[in-house]
This record gives sequence, structure tokens and C-alpha cells, in this order.
Amino acid sequence: MRTIKALSILIISFLLVACGNKKGDYDASGIFETTEVIVSSEANGKILELNLEEGQIVNPDVPMGYIDTTQLYLKKMQLLASNQAVKSKQTDVPRQIAAIQQQIVTQKKEQARFENLVKSNAANQKQLDDINAQILYLEKQLAAQTEVLMNSNRGISEESSSMQIQVAQLNDQIVKSVIKSPIKGTILSKYAEQGELAVQGKALFKVGDIENMILRAYISASQLTQLKVGQTVQVFSDLGEADRKEYSGTIEWISDKAEFTPKTIQTRDERANLVYAVKIAVKNDGYIKRGMYGEIKF
Repeated sequence: MRTIKALSILIISFLLVACGNKKGDYDASGIFETTEVIVSSEANGKILELNLEEGQIVNPDVPMGYIDTTQLYLKKMQLLASNQAVKSKQTDVPRQIAAIQQQIVTQKKEQARFENLVKSNAANQKQLDDINAQILYLEKQLAAQTEVLMNSNRGISEESSSMQIQVAQLNDQIVKSVIKSPIKGTILSKYAEQGELAVQGKALFKVGDIENMILRAYISASQLTQLKVGQTVQVFSDLGEADRKEYSGTIEWISDKAEFTPKTIQTRDERANLVYAVKIAVKNDGYIKRGMYGEIKF
């Protein structure tokens, strides 16, 4: 009986020590979260294809579906045709003013010839004055016609540029009609189905970043002085009832406001009424799941 009693005392003592050590193993606990992105429609129209399911892992910028772009395409074709018609109205300025330029060249040759004749008294001054006046008239006519043609071409170019901008806008809308995920992650929720009507701003699905997890934990005021942003800490996740997996985590945010202790979170100092939330970034190896409990050690 004495031996059994001594053995019982030893077992109880061991359990008490173990329980005491277990309680002090971790400085704080929390829940693993993901960065969640709600992907909304950027176009209006019928969803012709949407190949995704909840739990599916998706990669960024990989098409998973698209919204009907028939009307956008037809409008684009119409604008391109109109643009070609507008461009055809442009004038070849050098060809249009070539005749006047040739007349000016001819008159200047006559001017040089009559200047020599006047000097040798073979022609009168009035004939030379008439040629000078004709040259002046042709030069003014050339300047006016050139300006008119240039202004006309400039207006046509601006109209063409406006149409090209509209085509670029349609191209952008067509590109945005392709449904993609902006990040690599897991589809958490699906809000639309193939065949439904999509409008701009309508949520299509929600995706979570599974490669970079966030452990949101709570620490007491006394622990606040032990931590700083950028500090590396030990993070432990559940691997069953009696096992933990260790990771390296980096503190990326510490709340500057205290809040009441959440009922589901246990801190080392259970007597503290107010705690501070912290976010710890952890690289996921595939074993950490969203909503799983985790612990940290400073």
C-alpha cells in the first residue's frame, strides 16, 4: 500500500508539472486567417463561362471564365470602319498646292527676265510691277490654301484620334470581360453561376491567399513591450491532438488600441481585461488551414 501511495503521489506530481509547463509553453494564441479578395465583375453582360468551384486552387491572371462581349466587339468594328472613312478625307497638302507653287516659280523667272529688260530699257517698269503684284498675289493665295488644308487635316486627325481612344476603351472593356483571380489562392466562396447576368460591381467569387497566412493573436499590456513590428517569433500550429508544427513568423502589425479580451482567445495573463491585437505573417507549407488555432512564442 505504501508503494502504491508513493507511486500515485509521483504520478500526480508529474501531471501537475506537465500541466504547468504546458500552460507556459506559449505566450499567446490566435487563429490563422488569410488575405481575402472579393473579385467583382468589371463588365456588364451574360456570364458565358465560369470554371471555378469552392476549394479550387487558382493562379493569378489565368482566365477562369468570361462575360459576353459581342456588343462590344461589334461597336469596335463600327468605330474602326468609321475611322477609316474619316482618314480617307485627309488631303495631300503638297499635291494640292503644287500648281500654285509652280506658278510662283514661273512668275519669278519672268520677274528676273523683265528686271534685266528694264535695266536695258527694253521693257517698261509697269510690266515689271504687274509681275511683282502677281507673285505677291500667288504667295498669299498659297499661304491661305495651305492653312485651310492644314486645318482641315488637323480636324480630321483629331476626329480619328478620338475614335482610336474609343476603340482603346472598348479593348479595355473586352479585356476586363475575362474573369481572373488577382492572387494565387483558394476559392472560398462562389457568388455567381454560368448563364447569370453580371453587372459592374457584382461579386463573382472570393479567393484567399493560402501561401501567406496571418495569425491574429492577442497579447496583454505587459507583453506589449516585448514585441515590435518586423520582429521574428516562433509560431506553432496544430498537427493533431498532441502535436505541433513550428514555423517562423514575422510581426507585421501591432494594434495601437486596447480592446477587451475575446472570449475565444486565451492569453498568458488571464487577469488582464484589455489586450492588444497583433498580426503575424507566416509562410504556409500547405499544412496551415484557415480558421486553425495557433500559438506564438516570443
